[in-house]
Amino acid sequence: MNTLPLPTLYLSHGSPMTALEPGEAGAFLRRLGPAIDAAFGRPRAVLALSAHTLTREPVLLAGAQHEAVHDFSGFPQALYELRYDAPGAPELALRVQALLAEGGIHSHRVDEGGLDHGIWTPLRYAYPDADVPVLPLGFSPQWAPQRLLALGHALAPLADEGVLIIGSGSLTHNLRLLFGAAGRPPVDAPEIDASAEFRRWVAERAAAADWAALNDYRRQAPHAALMHPTDEHWLPWYPAGGAAGEGAVGLRLHASVTYGSLAMDAYAFGPQAPRLQRALAEVGEPLPA
Repeated sequence: MNTLPLPTLYLSHGSPMTALEPGEAGAFLRRLGPAIDAAFGRPRAVLALSAHTLTREPVLLAGAQHEAVHDFSGFPQALYELRYDAPGAPELALRVQALLAEGGIHSHRVDEGGLDHGIWTPLRYAYPDADVPVLPLGFSPQWAPQRLLALGHALAPLADEGVLIIGSGSLTHNLRLLFGAAGRPPVDAPEIDASAEFRRWVAERAAAADWAALNDYRRQAPHAALMHPTDEHWLPWYPAGGAAGEGAVGLRLHASVTYGSLAMDAYAFGPQAPRLQRALAEVGEPLPA
């Protein structure tokens, strides 16, 4: 049972292969669930906004049951055999819809389930028993950062109600760098300079709660267009940060890079973020999968 307000999270889910090859990010995610439980109590539900559930207006997938959606192609058969059958959260959907309405945001609620890989990949490590109810919230990739931040602000009361809000994307995401003419680099390839500079800028602006710069990242962040030719994997940052309250500080919990340019960084937002960081440090090394 949750007893303290929860921080909100931005998690990088990376390639679908993360679900089979966890690497450093998977090891972090295995510690994340136990750290949250130790510091705050088990969340009563997860509200997830993923780069792979995109809609023209906010849509809540309020089905009573979910299963993993294998929304990718060209990967090993073992990846398609993975399951994550988590309960849904239909009652929470009503609460979320009411909060959005109070914030002047129209939303839709459908009695359907399904978790895209941006949701089930991190959750299968953090909560492998699939015993925490999940409510996906689709959002529009056409909305500006300020509008998505306002969406997050409307959701802020949920942190006091035991709901863990997760924005799932990738801190850097340029598939042309992964599948170009030279072929995919090794998963442990050295990080390219542009990725390191972009990640450093985000960490510094987040720690300073410089939302004016973060909202204007396309113009101000180094190599923004190279690291995000399209915005959808970056945009979950804004509802996650906004849900932590006005001017929330972002604290980097994990930093790693795969394939030389696909960042797996994770952030917590809000006044409870340091508590989660301390809990992560106290959680022992995860058991092998």
